[in-house]
This record gives sequence, structure tokens and C-alpha cells, in this order.
Amino acid sequence: MTGPAPVVRTGTDYEAHFRGALERLHGERRYRVFADIERIAGRFPTAHWRRPDGSVREITVWCSNDYLGMGQHPEVVAAMTQTALRCGVGAGGTRNIAGNNSPLVDLERELADLHGKEAGLVFTSGYVSNQAGISTIARLIPDCLILSDAFNHNSMIEGVRHSGCEKRVFRHNDLAHLEALLIEAGDRPKLIVFESVYSMDGDVAPIGAICDLADRYGAMTYLDEVHAVGLYGPRGAGIAERDGVMGRVDVIEGTLAKGFGCVGGYITGSGILCDAVRSHAAGFIFTTALPPAIAAAARASVRYLKRSGEERAAHQRQAQKTKAALEAAGLPVLHTETHIVPLMVGDAELCKAAADHLLERHGIYIQPINYPTVPRGTERLRITPSPFHDEARITKLTAALAETWDTLDLPRAGTVFVEAAE
Repeated sequence: MTGPAPVVRTGTDYEAHFRGALERLHGERRYRVFADIERIAGRFPTAHWRRPDGSVREITVWCSNDYLGMGQHPEVVAAMTQTALRCGVGAGGTRNIAGNNSPLVDLERELADLHGKEAGLVFTSGYVSNQAGISTIARLIPDCLILSDAFNHNSMIEGVRHSGCEKRVFRHNDLAHLEALLIEAGDRPKLIVFESVYSMDGDVAPIGAICDLADRYGAMTYLDEVHAVGLYGPRGAGIAERDGVMGRVDVIEGTLAKGFGCVGGYITGSGILCDAVRSHAAGFIFTTALPPAIAAAARASVRYLKRSGEERAAHQRQAQKTKAALEAAGLPVLHTETHIVPLMVGDAELCKAAADHLLERHGIYIQPINYPTVPRGTERLRITPSPFHDEARITKLTAALAETWDTLDLPRAGTVFVEAAE
């Protein structure tokens, strides 16, 4: 039996366009290669890495966004498996057509309670919750001006773009610049969109001060807490909870895929706002709902971290120990006040070479971070310690990085690359 005949077209060579786009990435040394890894249940952060030749090696993952290892927590796994046995695998439709399952409704109530809001709305990912949430909220406000932090995530940028509203970008965490733009905007409606923890540099927004400006100049606030939920605050609600300003923020957005170890995204806010987004956001209306087993697992994770601070304390402790060990070894760690540990390289090709060397030689997986995720010249290895990265693993990581830096003659601490990223 023969396969289908190849398609023959005249005119445009479509494949040539795709080939050219890939060749440009290769030429800029920023073509991305995915490591084929399989997490090992009960042994986080250990995983199996399948090499291109098919052989398998056990490795340690140092770049996971499952910051607390909740993706393998017994209560979370049990909630998922029990709900899958009870309800099946898929949701069966959109929220409007057969997919509005009870575990998902319960999850939204749990998230609203977490952030002290009237309502919550769950999306299929944190990316979609930002893109759909920002674009819909702004579009529903006539003549809305969006004020967006310069370091905002791509999902927020896309939300701003899809709103069709006028925008102004303020310099990262620059309150004076933001205030100048607010004054210039006058009495028109305004929406300030920003993050709490910026995931590449690990710095934190002055949330209270931004809320002060929003109150003074009549603006709404939309805060992305994706790299903070589960990790900060007495109940894991994020930096706004930690700083005592959660009630001052109009909309708090988060993810279920990082600190909570599952998948999905959400917004929380007033009942009217969430209902308006539910009723108008295409990214919510026209996509299949999260499966009930996923929703149950996420709810179990949120509920557990509301009552347990042990994981948060261990997370911060191990992150600080990792930073201290790398700094003592003379490695170019970018100073942060959070759990993010950026190790600066400053060159895309060398950054990938370092990651490849760590994986092949030491069985340590850290994905290189290149443009467009970070600006050119600030390429880095982004290390994310968890409570399960113990002292032995930290010692091994430090030695492996020192050997890699020596072998590849990479820049040490105090170089221009660290200064350029600050």
C-alpha cells in the first residue's frame, strides 16, 4: 500500500518561507531545542532524559516552574486520579455547552476566596487568562487607555494589543514615569497592567505605590501574580497578600501551572467584572473547559497551600542557599529578592553551549534563556530551586557550573553582562 501522492503546486514556494525563517533563527544562534524529559513521580526534581540516540539518562531538573513540587504532591495526585475515575478524562465541551463541571465551579470559588475577591474565572492557561482578560476588560471600557509596564510578559502584551485600545508603556517599575503618563491621560478611563514578580530578573513591583497612583488618578489595576501565587503570602495568594495590599488591586490574575503544580490560568475580581469577561471573552467562550480531574487537582493544591506554609519557607530557604553557594563560587548571579536565580552569560551561543555541557557532562538540566524572552546581550541560565533541591544537590550544581564556566571560559561575577541586566 502506497502513501498519498505529494502535493504539487505552481507559484509560491511556501516551504521556502518556513525554511528561511528557521535558517534565520539558526544564523542568530537562537534556534530552540526541546529536551525530551520525563518526570519521575515521587522523586522530584529527578527526571529521565531521552537522548537523540534513544538512550535514557537520569538527570536533575533545575529550571522547572513547578516551584514547590506540588505537581507530585500526594493530595493533588489523589484528587486528580479519584476525579478522573469518577468523571472521566475530558470536560466534554465548552463552559457554555456541557463543559461546566462542578470541580471547575468549586475551583473558581476557591480562587476567589484565595484573593479575597467576589468571583474567579478559570481559563485553559495563564497565557489565555491574560490575553483574554486584559483585552476584554479594556475593550468593554469606552476610550480606555492601557498603561503597561515595559517588562510585562508576552501574554499581557498580546492582551493589550488585542484590546484595540490606545496604550502607553511606562519604564519598568518607574513610578515617576507612570505618574507622568497618568497625568497626561487626564480624566479618561485608565487600566494599569503589571506583574508582581518578573520571572526573568526576579524583581518585584511596588504594588502599593502603584495602587496609590491608581487611586489618585482614577485608574483600574490589573496585577499578574503568576510567579508568586502559592509562593508568597500567609495563604499563598502572592506578593499583594504578603504586602497587605491585595484588597486594593481590582483584578488579580494567576496561574495553576507554577506554584500550584497543575495547569490553567484565572482572573479574580468583582462579580460584575468576572461575569462581563465570561460573557464577552472569545478566549473563554470558544474553547473546551478544563477537565474536571485537572480542576480537582488544582483546587486540592490551592487548598493545601492555603493552610501549609512549610513549603513556602523551605522554598525561600533553598533559593537563598543556592544563591549564596553560586556567589561564593564567583559565578555571575544576578541579585534578586525572590526565588528566581538568573545566572548571566550574555551570549546566545555560549548560553546554549553551557546548557548542553551541563546536561551531557553533569546530568543537570537548565534551559538557556535567549532573545526574545530576554534582551540580546543578557542571555542567561534561569535557575529555580525548589524545597526538594537539598544541600547535596546545591553542592553538585555549584561544582558543575564552576567546571562549565572554566571549560567554556565564560564570564565570571562582576562582568558587564551582569551590570547590563540590572
